[in-house]
Amino acid sequence: MFSKFKAFGAGLSAIAVLGLTGCSSGGDDADGPDTEGGDVDIVRYNTNPFPSTYTPAASGTTLIRGATVFDGIGGEFANTDILVENGRISALGQGLSAPEGAEIIDAEGRFVTPGVIDIHSHLGVYPSPSVNAHSDGNEVTAPVTAEVWAEHSVWPQDPGFDTALAAGVTTLHVLPGSANLFGGRGVTLRNVPSRTMQGMKFPDAPYTLKMACGENPKRVYGNRGRAPGSRMGNVAGYREAWQRAVEYRRRWQDYWESAEAGEDASPPTRDFELDTLMGVLDGDILVQMHCYRADEMAIILDMANEFGYQVTTFHHAVEAYKIPDLLAEHDTCAAVWADWGGFKMEAYDSIPENLPITHAGGACAMIHSDSDLGIQRLNQEVAKALSDGRRMGLEITDGEAMAWMTSRPAQALGIGEETGSIETGKRADIVIWSGHPFSSYALADEVFIDGALMYDRASAERRTIRDFMLGQPGEGDY
Repeated sequence: MFSKFKAFGAGLSAIAVLGLTGCSSGGDDADGPDTEGGDVDIVRYNTNPFPSTYTPAASGTTLIRGATVFDGIGGEFANTDILVENGRISALGQGLSAPEGAEIIDAEGRFVTPGVIDIHSHLGVYPSPSVNAHSDGNEVTAPVTAEVWAEHSVWPQDPGFDTALAAGVTTLHVLPGSANLFGGRGVTLRNVPSRTMQGMKFPDAPYTLKMACGENPKRVYGNRGRAPGSRMGNVAGYREAWQRAVEYRRRWQDYWESAEAGEDASPPTRDFELDTLMGVLDGDILVQMHCYRADEMAIILDMANEFGYQVTTFHHAVEAYKIPDLLAEHDTCAAVWADWGGFKMEAYDSIPENLPITHAGGACAMIHSDSDLGIQRLNQEVAKALSDGRRMGLEITDGEAMAWMTSRPAQALGIGEETGSIETGKRADIVIWSGHPFSSYALADEVFIDGALMYDRASAERRTIRDFMLGQPGEGDY
């Protein structure tokens, strides 16, 4: 999955340092350009000025024994053990021996899954309580605001992070809103308490770019007497921005080529908006695009071909069921709700079978929340979609459907090699459920992130509580 995407920018990424977007710590001086020694100084800007400082919580060795395990990539295994060492899954099988000093958890009769991943969240940028002072998800000042980054609005004190953790969510992707054609960068977070956004930031996760098509941008700006005011204005706005990015990228390439040849050359003036778009063109930033209608998704895919970039995922995508073959052909995913629809015209032709039909049609499909409440029951949302698909005769196993909230979003966020499945070597992001996770009655008993127990339903002492909630009525009562 995404091999085509990953290869796309490989040839230029060694040169186009300005477009690289790794989130690990380190990097160049954030205050200005880095210059290389020799006859000619070559300007290369730091692209990692807000690096991840995430450090996994301390964890020991844990053996989870006798559970029914869904591995997140299609498998379901009865009476199975999982050994966790040094924050990673070190073994999976039956009858595993417990190393000396290991904590043993009896999970007989219970179910284990990878940690839940929400690919579309606004926690932190639209935090609770929902008041105007907390409305930080949309930069509604221009249709193209690719220069803004959602992480700069993330409030780590949002109590929604705690309630999401209690529902098994270990990783979430926080996006800007959908008022703009280009809304800005998204960020992938570990669902851990932190004083800073950087302390939650998933190490080395690619940045993303939020784009939006359809009613939202044309309504927001059309109502202000500005472009775009129509769907054709939307497309014209995208294309104009991408063309500027193509030219910006060419100027930097020409500059680097001349400078590396020892010629006297002046670098282009840096443009933060175009830095982000150039990162997409180089294959380093993943496009996550709000889009409802099948015909619009087809237009966007043609436009992506025109400018040579990849649409990683269409979000909401209520008509994805009409074009699974087209999505599969372009290696593009659909992140959808189970049954939201009909709340505006572009959502009118929604059906509850959207997710299973898209999956059965060969496309990459997954669940998402787009909601501080929906993120608390993504397992139930998957269950609804699965049952709707089965009622229409689609044969989809529980194990396949589990991928809709685990490995599929991990892949679409570029972190699939680290998390999203229970496999040897992966981060030990694990949920132990009280019952079958697709049951309405199932609750997350224990939630582990990098092997550390971050939530324990049986112990109030092992639950995260944001400082904002301390002293509030009902504190920790979830």
